[in-house]
Amino acid sequence: MPGHTITPVIAETTAAADITSRLPSLALSRAARELGLRRGELDLAVQLGCLRTVPDDRGGGRRITRAEIDRVRCEEGFPETLRERVATVGTRDGAALMDVTPARFTRFARLGLIVPVKWYLNRYRAVVWLYLAEEVQQFASGEANAPLLTGRTPEGLRDQLDAGLDLRPRNWRGRHLGFRLRLTDDPWAKAAVVASLLDPAHVADVVRDPNERAELYRLRPAQSVQWPPDSPAARIAARIMIAEDPDEVGWLRADLGRALIEARRERPASWLSPGVPDDERRPVTVHRPAPVHGAGAATVCGNTTVHRATDVGRTASLTETVVPGEPVTHNGTAPDRQAMAGRDEQAPSRGVLGWLRRRNP
Repeated sequence: MPGHTITPVIAETTAAADITSRLPSLALSRAARELGLRRGELDLAVQLGCLRTVPDDRGGGRRITRAEIDRVRCEEGFPETLRERVATVGTRDGAALMDVTPARFTRFARLGLIVPVKWYLNRYRAVVWLYLAEEVQQFASGEANAPLLTGRTPEGLRDQLDAGLDLRPRNWRGRHLGFRLRLTDDPWAKAAVVASLLDPAHVADVVRDPNERAELYRLRPAQSVQWPPDSPAARIAARIMIAEDPDEVGWLRADLGRALIEARRERPASWLSPGVPDDERRPVTVHRPAPVHGAGAATVCGNTTVHRATDVGRTASLTETVVPGEPVTHNGTAPDRQAMAGRDEQAPSRGVLGWLRRRNP
């Protein structure tokens, strides 16, 4: 009896494994399990160029081909060598690798001597910077850096630190920009990456067309962590992710202008109304009330049309097909157009006097 119940389960598991092995590409989460990495380690490996990705044909996220996974598996020392490339350390562990105090390590990072690769907010909403362990070791082993590890910090560097210099956010933005640009070939997506590091006011100043700004917003990279708007965590993240230094802002604005020129040369934004061909314009159906003469006539006061309560039930409807970008033509007779334009029209008399006049013309 046990054999009859276990055998189908084993057969189904084997069949699922065979199907997965025949897939031409895998999602990032599945590829991480195939390579024995955590998802964060896989994302960092992709950003560093250790793994090549391809776009999803069905419009999803990036994927990794089976051939790429096999290539990484065949490398010497796998998986230890791959894990060493993506290993990250914080301030305390980085200081231990350098054999310095955490305070000295923090000064190195603030001066830009060590570039962070990731960051996150802990439960106290404090920014925790992470660095590549491989780069920390390279800095510690460099002969030119030996005086910084043991001696006093030079006076010029101390003055900059006393003035509040902290290049960690700026260096992270520069590194993050390179990571994102490497993952796409679309010129509009590249422009969106640059725009994501600028304040919306600067983007609006460089990109005057609102349709192009909407296209950049649609293609901007998604954040790995979402915070509630206007929350303390969101404000802290904005100070890290949005450039504020005037020289950095000017550099990003110039890059955005050049990226827009290349994107416009390649193709217009995907849904710009002026660039949509005539045969692709979608007609819009507009319902307009038809003017009713006599007792059903409407009184036009400026831009407001007022119907009497007894006339609303007798108001007809006309359907017009309007194509965006083309002038709208109104059908109807001349008296109809006069009533819609607000010109006075003689209404028939009412009451007994009117009935006598109709009887005796």
